[in-house]
Amino acid sequence: MRLRELSAAVAITASGALILSSCTPGGGDDNGSSEDPGQAEGQEFSVEPEDTGKADLGDDFETQEDSISLSLGETEFVGYNGFTPESYSVYNSTVVNHVQSNFWYWGTDNVQYPNEDFGSWEVTSEDPMTIEYTISDDAVWSDGTPITAADFIVDWGAQNPEITDDDDNPLFNNISFTYGENVPDGPQGEPDGKTFTIEFPEPDADAEIRVTAPLPAHVIAEQSDMSLEELVDAVREEDSEALEPVAEFWNEGWLTNPGELPDEELIPSSGPYKLDNWQAGESLTLVANEEYWGTPPGVDELVWRFVSDDGHVQALENGDLNVIRPQATVDTRQQLENLSEDQFVMHEGEAATWEHLDFNFIDSSPFADSPELREAFAKCVPRQQIVDNLVEPVFPDAEVLNAREVLNFEEHYEDVTSESYDGQYDEVDIEGAQELIEGEDAEGTEVRIGYTAPNPRRTDIVAEIKASCDEAGFEIIDEGDEDFFGPGGAQETGDYEVALFAWAGSGQVASGQNIYSTGLPQNYGEYSNETIDDLFNDLAGSTDEDEQQDIIVDIETELWDDLFGIPLFVHPDLTGSDARIQNVRHTASQDQISWNAEQWQRAE
Repeated sequence: MRLRELSAAVAITASGALILSSCTPGGGDDNGSSEDPGQAEGQEFSVEPEDTGKADLGDDFETQEDSISLSLGETEFVGYNGFTPESYSVYNSTVVNHVQSNFWYWGTDNVQYPNEDFGSWEVTSEDPMTIEYTISDDAVWSDGTPITAADFIVDWGAQNPEITDDDDNPLFNNISFTYGENVPDGPQGEPDGKTFTIEFPEPDADAEIRVTAPLPAHVIAEQSDMSLEELVDAVREEDSEALEPVAEFWNEGWLTNPGELPDEELIPSSGPYKLDNWQAGESLTLVANEEYWGTPPGVDELVWRFVSDDGHVQALENGDLNVIRPQATVDTRQQLENLSEDQFVMHEGEAATWEHLDFNFIDSSPFADSPELREAFAKCVPRQQIVDNLVEPVFPDAEVLNAREVLNFEEHYEDVTSESYDGQYDEVDIEGAQELIEGEDAEGTEVRIGYTAPNPRRTDIVAEIKASCDEAGFEIIDEGDEDFFGPGGAQETGDYEVALFAWAGSGQVASGQNIYSTGLPQNYGEYSNETIDDLFNDLAGSTDEDEQQDIIVDIETELWDDLFGIPLFVHPDLTGSDARIQNVRHTASQDQISWNAEQWQRAE
């Protein structure tokens, strides 16, 4: 795993994966593993998966006249354009992933796989790195408009920081501009063609995942009173004046109120489903896209229902829901285990989401200029006890996490941690912490631990820390608040000492740069370390996997030595499904249990 950057790594700030959307890049033949296809006891498949990617369902797979209902929580859908700060979330992405197609997707183990229905890509030059993309000849938007290079040119333009307003701020309210920065000339090719190339003047560790699902350029042009040719020319010429109405529509034209989908002509689909009906606070219905050219979806109606965690299992048992992903708790596990094994399936595993404690490094924080106090805090945090008491009852194989850039279920975890972490914080050392606190004349130092409340597990984590660290000489204060990560909240204003939250990760190599490097947007605690800055620059520019791992070892070593923060554990993941629903598979990726929902069918 490498954490997703601003365009992909976001804080999980409440009781589940609320806000968020390559280990082996390029979709080669060695992708994934045939050893763990994600099968749970009692699970049925129409076609057995051969690896951690989507199963090949064959030419005979047909859409059933049926409806399957799922719930990932009660968080409301936000909108069709999921790439603005206002709309970018894990839950939103789980929906739009099925209406906006791309050249690739994440497998159950966070490995990149090619989406051959959409097209293909090939590295045509290593120096400079050049990638040629070919869109399927049959690929069309659901309104019949061909998907062409123009869609990808405009998508690049929305990520180009050189297209600015009068104050030199980017015109487009995008969650990331890395693609535009790293590919300054944009996609090259005929706008109405099916082939385009991108060139990286400098090496980019994540080059093969920069191109993602585009929004419809023909809709953007029409809503901006431009022809598609005029729009493409303006993007390529970086004509900010001409692009002002374009950015206005891109930023705001797809924003919605709950229950209000935009007109159908504004939200065409390039995926197996299309948006159909939205009932605020209740459900969002997707229907089969009759213009989809690839493998047809399993059923003609897929319904996301907004259901609270405590209602999931009962709704599954009643048949009101067919697939659920509630928060993984001891109670949830017990409820799922109590269901009939013949009628329901419990899927379990680990998610690419990890809990951690981050120090605040602003001037007013006692940890800012005192590595001794950071070390004292690390010595008294009972990490093993937290895992034993709060995580292992949910997922028996849970263990303490000792890294940030690689997770404990990933291939190179042991190789990285054996070289970067020597076990100094495996056990609580109250006496050692006391000596450090006394040496700093800091007895009674208040440590306000902030997190988004309510969240029972995080409240319990703070209680465990308080019982241990108060004994060492700190005064731990629970600062859980529903607005901790909200606008004007304590995180934004820096009014805390330690933040407790989670990052949702993916297979990206260098997105941790956005979290740990000086002055970057997700470096919430204003940490600054020149060595870390240099190492992440090296990592972002490396395309050699062995070199990448060596750099990650150096990064982990430095982050432990300097104590940016303290990793705790990888989140357990529990989902349940009606045993009659075929092809449901657990995944560690941010796409969650619905990652392959277009393959679900009800067994006859």
